[in-house]
Amino acid sequence: MRIVFMGTPEFAIPSLRILIDHGYDVVAVVTAPDRPSGRGQQLTASPVKEFAVSRGLMVLQPEKLKDPTFVEALATLAPDLAIVVAFRMLPQVVWAMPTRGTLNLHAALLPDYRGAAPLNWAVINGETKTGATTFMIDQQIDTGAILLKTEVSIPHEWNAGDLHDAMMEQGASLVLETVQAIAAGTLQPQPQDETAFLHPAPKIFKDDCRINWHRSAAELYNFVRGLSPYPTAWTTLNGKMLKIYKATEGDLEIDGPAGSLRVTEQKELWVRCADRSLRIDTLQIEGKKRMETAAFLLGHREDLQHVE
Repeated sequence: MRIVFMGTPEFAIPSLRILIDHGYDVVAVVTAPDRPSGRGQQLTASPVKEFAVSRGLMVLQPEKLKDPTFVEALATLAPDLAIVVAFRMLPQVVWAMPTRGTLNLHAALLPDYRGAAPLNWAVINGETKTGATTFMIDQQIDTGAILLKTEVSIPHEWNAGDLHDAMMEQGASLVLETVQAIAAGTLQPQPQDETAFLHPAPKIFKDDCRINWHRSAAELYNFVRGLSPYPTAWTTLNGKMLKIYKATEGDLEIDGPAGSLRVTEQKELWVRCADRSLRIDTLQIEGKKRMETAAFLLGHREDLQHVE
């Protein structure tokens, strides 16, 4: 099969790598255009482009996926199959072009957690397992016929970054298994069950990450780890944004309303929630680097009374 691979972030690289390593004919890689990055705003290639170039693959970087020049270039490649892993929404002129269709890897067990941020929402919601699904792209987002699934456990101490790394590798194995089954003609796509209960997994914005200290400690523990390391849960301390990357549930008694702080003799910083308390373990105050709480307390012992 002549395969066109579409992806941009690091998450997509293992899926591309495993196809190449198993001898599949990846005729081109489609990824995002180079973007300005860093303090110097130098043009920077996507992780997928850097990997594709290192393997000598053709790279296409359209600004617009409906651009006639890009569509013509894609048609010239005569792809049998397109594979999408962490890429943009495709127009029909693109996803319908390959003779065997276009498959997508989604980081959840569809039809559950449809949307742009399934990994984050699974952890935020306290799930103990999730998974990956390969499916055929159609006109609606994440609704196409399912090909294969694999389950992924979520240990209680994992954050979204841990789940991302595990899913990245297991998802790649699922992509390979799916392509092998398509090539063998042994796969029968199954329509998604639209009557099943669905958790939404919409894109997460900055305001969605603000901590409401009137929620339970268990909920906020999941909220913090579900947004760590990115886009990161936050609150405010003395008018400055305070990002929280890691926290631990506990029963330390703290006087005052939800959001009240207590610094212990052990150089620990605790905050009161609706029921119990959370120990803040790793944080970043506005204008400073990310650090462990003990290091933060060395220079911020004054006026640590409340977060909002």
